[in-house]
Amino acid sequence: MSPDMDIDSPRLQPSAQKIVDEEIKEWLFVVYFKQKNADQYFLAMELRDAIIHLRGEGAFVAVPFYQANTDPVGPHPMGSYEIWVPRETFASVFSYICRNRGGLSVLVHPLTKEQRRDYESRACWMGSPLPLDLSVLSCPLLETEPHNYPNLKFGYSGTGNSQLLSPDSRKIMGQNVEKLLKTEKGAARAPLD
Repeated sequence: MSPDMDIDSPRLQPSAQKIVDEEIKEWLFVVYFKQKNADQYFLAMELRDAIIHLRGEGAFVAVPFYQANTDPVGPHPMGSYEIWVPRETFASVFSYICRNRGGLSVLVHPLTKEQRRDYESRACWMGSPLPLDLSVLSCPLLETEPHNYPNLKFGYSGTGNSQLLSPDSRKIMGQNVEKLLKTEKGAARAPLD
């Protein structure tokens, strides 16, 4: 543990309600391809088409933006397209792309009021990271989180989907998980109160 990290810090031990309230509800997956490389472009479009097909089959909710950028656009240094994903199906989409991206680099970042921080310090990469031009991103805080595809009623426009757990349900689940993990040697335990 870092000597600078204070495990008793309120920032590191927020309430369950605060975790639920502040949960990031929408994400972007940015799939990159070398725009002059026909094989990479084909692989990227094949992945996009598969995601659209699987969405139609009910595997997850994911909305690839209609147009692929065949030139650098915004902070993106090469060809790319974006896929909007609500928290409700984030794990399924992440898992699918992780297993099926081939050699493509994929940036995953949240959509919050702080666009620049979303790219700069809250993002993660699948594959090789690419240098982004963050100078083109806005620094001011947006008034509200972006609400993409509000008619879908997912993400920030969600209606409290019953598949999501309430803070009380999460607490009970957490207690049950801790009981089950007591005998697991490799599992980290929650600190005792």
